Amino acid sequence: MSRFALPVGLLLLVFCRQSLGQERRSVSDKFREATEAMRAGRLDEAADGFASVIKVSPTFAEAFLNLGLVRSEQGRNEEAIANIEKAITLKPHLRGANLFLGVAEFRLNRADKAVTALNKETAAYPKDANAWMWLGVAELVNEQPELAADALDKAAKLAPDDIDILYHRGRAHLLVSKNSYEKMFKVDPHSWRVHQVLGQMAAEAERHEDAIAQYLAAIKLAPTQPGLHEELAGEYHAAARIPEAEAAYRQELENDPHNVNARYKLGILLVEIHDPAQGKSLIEAALREKPGLADSDYHLGRAEMMLGNDTVAAEYLKRATTEDSDLEIMQQAWYQLGIVYRRLRRAEEAQQAMATFQKLKDAEAADLQQTLSKYKTKKPTNAPEPPPTSDKPR
Repeated sequence: MSRFALPVGLLLLVFCRQSLGQERRSVSDKFREATEAMRAGRLDEAADGFASVIKVSPTFAEAFLNLGLVRSEQGRNEEAIANIEKAITLKPHLRGANLFLGVAEFRLNRADKAVTALNKETAAYPKDANAWMWLGVAELVNEQPELAADALDKAAKLAPDDIDILYHRGRAHLLVSKNSYEKMFKVDPHSWRVHQVLGQMAAEAERHEDAIAQYLAAIKLAPTQPGLHEELAGEYHAAARIPEAEAAYRQELENDPHNVNARYKLGILLVEIHDPAQGKSLIEAALREKPGLADSDYHLGRAEMMLGNDTVAAEYLKRATTEDSDLEIMQQAWYQLGIVYRRLRRAEEAQQAMATFQKLKDAEAADLQQTLSKYKTKKPTNAPEPPPTSDKPR
């Protein structure tokens, strides 16, 4: 034997190692190519690629999972479930596997199985907002709104600006509220609480006279209950029944002298009806107990204007234009500031303030026109929805 020749056994070992390395590289390349095809939406190509990987490497959990995702996208959910379950068997803690298993079960209207899988995913990965969202959606279908609300609250903490999460969370909490109110009506349909809830519902729908009637009925049953006269006063104010609103706020403060919000709202109302001195006093008293009440600079500025204290009014109103106020308050702050500047003979600043006011009004009008245009061109409500393009419920 030549001293350079290798024994046959060693040659076979080298050959096997080279073949194994090539095979591993081939599996890796095929998996990568199939993944790229899946991401590009070439689902048939991706499915063939993952199937070929599994044939060569039958313990490759990620390949089973990805093949399951492809089948799910193709609407072949039974096959998707079989492949995802195989992935979980091979790798029980594979991230996302129970999530997508739950989604596939959900799409087959098997909410119980979906909840089981999604609970496993959230237990293993509690910071996955998408898993919590799908768990909440499945619990809603499973007619468990309290559990759904709990899951969706957790999802919202992890992804506070996700529109889908906010939508489903709102649905869940509405159902919880509805169930709670229905139970309350059954327990005692004549309770003052029932009238209060009906008043609140009417107020939210801007049916102010109906709300007033319900609050009056609640007050008849519980005349000294804190908060009821404040809510009644707000509805009187919205209905432009100003004397009744003032009387209701004053009665609220008799029932609950520590109600800061009622004191503040009464102060604002008095400024509106041209009693700036008393209104200012009430607003300032409320601010001493609860600093930072919304739009307080604007209302104090209006009070100071009416009292003839234009320099002080200008300071308040200028602050009001830089606060995070609602659009109407911001517009009015600039308008009133323009008037104050004119009184103070600060003509250039007055002109700038009025120009800013007009700019805000024009922007509001343009936004309204754009909204109306979108509404007119909106598709009919019975038009079919496009198929989902993500793993989020719509």
